[in-house]
Amino acid sequence: MPDINRRDLIRAVAAAAIAGPVIGVPASAARAPGAADLKHFDTPGDADFPKVGGNLGNQNYTSLRRIDAGNVRRLRGSWMNSIEGGLRTGNSQSTAVAVDGVLYIESALGNVVAVDGVTGVTKWRYEQTRGTLTRRGVAVGGGHVFTKSNDNYVIALDRQTGAVVWERQVNGFGNIEKVAVVYHDGLLFCGTNDGPRGAAVAVDATTGDVLWHFWGTPEPGEFGNDTWEGDSWAEGGATPWIHPAVDPELGLTYWTFGNARGNNSSQDGSARGGQNLFANSLVALDMRTGAYRWHFQSIHHDIWDMDNVMSPVLADVRIRGRDRKVIVYGSKSGMYFILDRTDGTAPLGIVERPVPQEPRQKTWPTQPFPVQGGWTEQQVVDQPLGTSVPGDPNRAVPNYAQGALYTPHWDTPVLSIPGHGGGADWSHLSFSHRTGLVYTGFGYVAAAHSLTEAANGLRPPGEYQTGGIVAVDVSTNKVRWKRRMPYSLGHGNGILTTASDLLFIGQPDGNLLALDARTGRELWRFQTGAAISSSPIMYRAGGKQYLAVFAGGTSIPYGNSAPRGDFLWAFEIDGAVGPAATPPPPVIRRPVSGTPVDGDTVIIGRTATGTTESFTVASMAPTHLRVPVGTTVTFTNHPGNAGPRGVTQFFEGLFDVTLAPGESFTYTFTRAGEYFFNDPASPRSTGKVEVY
Repeated sequence: MPDINRRDLIRAVAAAAIAGPVIGVPASAARAPGAADLKHFDTPGDADFPKVGGNLGNQNYTSLRRIDAGNVRRLRGSWMNSIEGGLRTGNSQSTAVAVDGVLYIESALGNVVAVDGVTGVTKWRYEQTRGTLTRRGVAVGGGHVFTKSNDNYVIALDRQTGAVVWERQVNGFGNIEKVAVVYHDGLLFCGTNDGPRGAAVAVDATTGDVLWHFWGTPEPGEFGNDTWEGDSWAEGGATPWIHPAVDPELGLTYWTFGNARGNNSSQDGSARGGQNLFANSLVALDMRTGAYRWHFQSIHHDIWDMDNVMSPVLADVRIRGRDRKVIVYGSKSGMYFILDRTDGTAPLGIVERPVPQEPRQKTWPTQPFPVQGGWTEQQVVDQPLGTSVPGDPNRAVPNYAQGALYTPHWDTPVLSIPGHGGGADWSHLSFSHRTGLVYTGFGYVAAAHSLTEAANGLRPPGEYQTGGIVAVDVSTNKVRWKRRMPYSLGHGNGILTTASDLLFIGQPDGNLLALDARTGRELWRFQTGAAISSSPIMYRAGGKQYLAVFAGGTSIPYGNSAPRGDFLWAFEIDGAVGPAATPPPPVIRRPVSGTPVDGDTVIIGRTATGTTESFTVASMAPTHLRVPVGTTVTFTNHPGNAGPRGVTQFFEGLFDVTLAPGESFTYTFTRAGEYFFNDPASPRSTGKVEVY
């Protein structure tokens, strides 16, 4: 099958094809401009950094330039506020915003805290009344701060005092809880998350009334419903779980809808034949009515949880001699789709390419690819055992069936990359007005997919989970520079770029970094004391320019090994506050299941003594053996197992044996370290010997 030019396929569909009832915006929704009201999508941050993403185009860019390459090494803490009084648990995914010299941030508990941007003193706090929830950022506008709570409440707080002005329960559209709120001109745009079906929702910022909604999975009679087999749309997922972009001049909002799900898991497409709109899609909606304008689906009939749910970035750039209004979309797949945001066409070209098929999965025959290709690896590398460790960042754990992006699966796990936890995932991008580049942090987190796996796939125990930063020229969709990093940077690790050509990003080890935005060269780092899973911001207050970041930490992808905190930091040139104590670094290798066990024997193919044969991840007894240096460990294929099982040690390649039922193998560990191994008959079954 030849390549099909995507530009010949994408056409705007009639505005009459809308999803869900449309309700006009009442006059009460029109608000007078305030400090946080943005009239243009590309207004750079300056004194204020008024929303998550910086501006309506999610550019995460500031016009401030006092901090530059010549003085960034003198950057130190101005103040640090431990906003929850020393909390060291939970998931902190919120990014701060700054308006009129005040920072607003949500904690791991979902509480809202207002902090003086000059002194670091807490001005007020709002405590959740419906239990802890993970939040990703407030909206500020019309004199209010907007947040959410459990049970699908949207809450308006007085910006000066934190007192509740109104709260409304918004039921019937999915889980309105996690996603950062976007405010514009009297409207609140609220995404939904983590449910069987979800909608994009617009709410009146003065009353909380729902003005319109747009379902990620259309109902019968709505445009796109025929892309779902039978009633699979009803539990098809496609929730818009990241905040949208807004173009006031075009009157459009741009939403990214999540992966398809339903049936047994998101990896099972056997009962939901079709392209499955609007899963894995960017959808442009009328800002005032919610009417459908156009869409682009980046993955048809997704069975890999490879949705490109990132905050879309708007930019005006010159492409092939023409000024174009574009939107940058794409993340997990490791490639960007650069589209004209007026109609969804592709000025740089997108082609539909044939991909491998699995009829039982009802896979779609083609997938879209930008003509320029991707910006990260899309195939695991079978690097021989015993060569350099850790080796290539996309190195395959041994014994798995290997695939490329969009290789289908059924009942045998197929290992591929970027993986559903890799690529850029939900990190916040930045577009620099100075360089014309879009920047993102990303991760190398290979995943094994099959119908034997729960949820969205297996991240193999023992794999290295690292990452990098990439800069792509929006006018060409080509990589300008790329820098590999020691940690995955794809989960909330947002980037800020500045008018002084600096790039700031936080790492899961607590370090906040400054790089040269044109070259990627590191210029500065500062230890904040906890993992950073948010975006840095800049603002101006009291005659000074500040950099700020929230260091709290989250569990993806490093679990509880990512150091936690509740530290809201502000920095200035020649600040008086030094770095925090360095916390234990995250464990970058995917852990095995189970706790350490002392002993000298591993039984292959059993989860514990006396159990029946198993091929699960935990089918080594124990999965985590702890021994002193010099111990000889015996590996035994349980005599009751039906056939050959074995142990392959990776990546050092110390041993690779297959044993008949009842046979044993011994190995003496002479050097301290951790030594992972899996079973060539079932690579999911993985263990580790910790030698001390």
